[in-house]
Amino acid sequence: MVLGMLYIISAPSGTGKSSLIKALLKTKLLCNARFSISYTTRTKRSDEKHAKDYYFISHDKFLQMIKKNAFIEYVKVFDNYYGTSREVVQDILVAGIDLFLDIDWQGAEQIRQQNLQVCSIFILPPSKNILDSRLRMRGQDSDDIIAKRMVKAVSEIKHYVKYDYLIVNDNFNIALLELKTIICAKRLRLDSQVIRHNALIKELLSS
Repeated sequence: MVLGMLYIISAPSGTGKSSLIKALLKTKLLCNARFSISYTTRTKRSDEKHAKDYYFISHDKFLQMIKKNAFIEYVKVFDNYYGTSREVVQDILVAGIDLFLDIDWQGAEQIRQQNLQVCSIFILPPSKNILDSRLRMRGQDSDDIIAKRMVKAVSEIKHYVKYDYLIVNDNFNIALLELKTIICAKRLRLDSQVIRHNALIKELLSS
């Protein structure tokens, strides 16, 4: 049985990672893949839906889940918690389904320490000015929050060296193509293909 691959995609806020993941999952290339829905304590935005964008839960509930070791990774960002369900990740991967996590470098580090089969991808903005512009175009944050996000972006980018692949999201379509290429290459690795096509290989090698 081929286990699903766990993909970690990290990037500073406003780089476009969520849009890239959503576009990727809409392609025929990934008929057997899912996007992980994280738990968070932050307030739901007007355009977001519970159990679709995030599982929005209370601060107390999140802390209870931490005590129960319910998260495969979790992090606190701007006074809000974000976490990924351990049980959901395990069930999806065992079912042979690829899973994409949109998490930061701290969450990625927690997962690496658990010796899971992971493919990690870091996405860079083409420049600081463009990143600042993208954050402002979203119209979701105040100038103060945007300034904090820009400072945090520099801190996050320093950790790109820990990832397997690096993509610069200057042109969205090119970045999406590069992301697809990585997925295709991972699926065609010898170890996975041998398991997936075991019957065929045995037939071809039979006398």
